[in-house]
Amino acid sequence: MTTRGTRGARGADRGVRGDLFDPQCPTRQLLDRIGTKWTSMAVKTLADATPDEVRFAELRRRMPGVSQKMLSVTLRNLTRDGLVSRRVEPTVPPRVFYRLTGLGLSLEIALAGLRTWAEEHMSEIDRANEASDHGVDEG
Repeated sequence: MTTRGTRGARGADRGVRGDLFDPQCPTRQLLDRIGTKWTSMAVKTLADATPDEVRFAELRRRMPGVSQKMLSVTLRNLTRDGLVSRRVEPTVPPRVFYRLTGLGLSLEIALAGLRTWAEEHMSEIDRANEASDHGVDEG
């Protein structure tokens, strides 16, 4: 059974594997959202600050290369998915704070595993890239 179809079926299909080859698969859509470099960096940055909150401007400073718009979109998606909580202080201008939720912390565990894998295998990947660039097939 797959999780194709309407968004409303998500809860009822909890625990059922989707069809990652179907663009409408909720699992595929979630992986598309959490698989971006900015999501990974935001989750890591917020995890490093846990249990403290981080202001938007500080997050941006800690994430070299991210634009204000991209960080805003990333945080909006993470908040919508329940991975990040957002708190606004009603000052002028408003002060906005972010922190990972329990669900977000569980994502950081998975992302940390992926980062570890990348670090452990980067030299192999580099060698494969070099071989490919020189027309050598390492098979």
